[in-house]
Amino acid sequence: MEYKSLIENCWTDRSLLSDSATLEAIHHIIQELDKGRLRVAEPGIEEEKWQVNEWVKKAILLYFVSQSMQTHEVGIFEYHDKIPLKKEYSRSGVRVVPPAVARYGSFIAPGAILMPSYVNVGAYVDERTMVDTWATVGSCAQIGKDVHLSGGVGIGGVLEPPQASPVIVEDGAFIGSRCIVVEGAHIGKRAVLGAGVTITGSSKVIDVTGSDPVEYRGYVPANSVVIPGSIAKEFTAGVFHVPCALIIGQRKESTDLKTSLNEALRENNVTV
Repeated sequence: MEYKSLIENCWTDRSLLSDSATLEAIHHIIQELDKGRLRVAEPGIEEEKWQVNEWVKKAILLYFVSQSMQTHEVGIFEYHDKIPLKKEYSRSGVRVVPPAVARYGSFIAPGAILMPSYVNVGAYVDERTMVDTWATVGSCAQIGKDVHLSGGVGIGGVLEPPQASPVIVEDGAFIGSRCIVVEGAHIGKRAVLGAGVTITGSSKVIDVTGSDPVEYRGYVPANSVVIPGSIAKEFTAGVFHVPCALIIGQRKESTDLKTSLNEALRENNVTV
């Protein structure tokens, strides 16, 4: 692909930022991200494996370098930044509640709702997803269909290094209030995270539903119901408890997502 080659060449030789073909490639890639025709990461054959398009992340970083600061006015608000804001929400079929902000180069699919929230460049928010009040979707994060990001949820951004996997929240997941999902953590389809759960790329996620614990790292399997927990760890000064996440149940298969969610919360006494 010509665009990919131009980005890779510019990544190793920044003098090419003065080349018109390179600048055209950078702007084209950001436009494709904005329209959802290109993604930073895409699902792979295996459910838990996604393909990261490193060259696309490099294009975003080069976009920052190539842009100059500009003042943007939106009604009574003024912004001073290198990247403009998204526009034409009505044409896209997206509901946006003031003062929600999404940067150009992020994709918001039809039927999505942005309460007062923030979506960064490179992020992908799929159909019918709710980004609730004061939730943030960091750069390059991939959010699936029918996801609910509750109030105050922090979905981290990952731009550097380019090969690093972004945060992924798959279809139908429910992320409870004030949850933090960062550092390339991966939340499987229809998983439920109770309020205050923190998942990083290296977090221990322990399934305690069976006779023996099953441990994952930075990954929540599909349909899991998760709450905050702690695990003992030995330090020089003694044994202390450090945070982890506990899988305490499974969200039942159902064609009615709302009914399934309510049952999962009620049966497992999860606060969201």
